[in-house]
Amino acid sequence: MNRLLAEALGTFCLVFAGTGAIIVDQTTGGTVTHVGVAVTFGLVVMAMIYAFGDVSGAHLNPAVTVGFAVSRRFAARDVPGYVAAQVVGAFAASGLLRMLFPANERLGATLPAGAAWQSFVLEVVLTFILMLVILSVSSGPKERGIMAGIAVGGVVGLEAMFAGPICGASMNPARSFAPAVVSGHVSEVWVYLVAPVAGAALAVPCGAVLGWGANRTATAAA
Repeated sequence: MNRLLAEALGTFCLVFAGTGAIIVDQTTGGTVTHVGVAVTFGLVVMAMIYAFGDVSGAHLNPAVTVGFAVSRRFAARDVPGYVAAQVVGAFAASGLLRMLFPANERLGATLPAGAAWQSFVLEVVLTFILMLVILSVSSGPKERGIMAGIAVGGVVGLEAMFAGPICGASMNPARSFAPAVVSGHVSEVWVYLVAPVAGAALAVPCGAVLGWGANRTATAAA
């Protein structure tokens, strides 16, 4: 239960801070800025890895959990519990943000700026890159593990920085599903449920070729 609680709390903080930054930016006329939103996502992911990595691995993301299960570095029987905890944490954050900012229409929901297929491809590639980094830094020497939070948080911030204006740079089904449902913007939420899982799964064989094997522990992930 402590692992599930860690996943729920970590995902709550991720969604509350990340989508909260978007909401505050919209509410205050752009004072946070797009760069500030991207940095917020990167920093909160980094912080949650250091806070909960030793407890649950700090997946905070159903796509990452599935990716670890596909790579056989995480027990398949534990996937439903982790995903449920992540979704509960995300909904708790979106529900609180709805209470705090009732006039905000989207609550930080991710929506394609262009065609749905364009955002789908972007989300696949972004999550592919993210999962590759996670697979790398969650294996190998201890020094690499210590730097995992910085590496993974940096990738999240980087990808949000350049791809956020087009696809939202979600890379995380829980982060997109909760605000979409709470705000009522569910027409294209399938993009953010399917694409990240596909991208994470595609990264696994590449990681295997590079030698990031199944005998490593699935920790320090986001």
